[in-house]
Amino acid sequence: MKKPKVHFDLDSDVLYIVTKKGPEEGFVEVAEGVNVELDKNKKVVGIEILNASRFLNPFIKKLHLRRV
Repeated sequence: MKKPKVHFDLDSDVLYIVTKKGPEEGFVEVAEGVNVELDKNKKVVGIEILNASRFLNPFIKKLHLRRV
């Protein structure tokens, strides 16, 4: 299994986790602000977390402190 690719878009505050290449044909909201993206065969191609900074802030602060 390949490692998923992770991208955080600071401007839109969205965390994207891409599990496999391919176009998104739909999605299922599994929790408020958390979408599982699906291909045409209903296989997972990614996960999208909206307003991700509310989850990431504790981790970002720790990473920032390690850099300083």
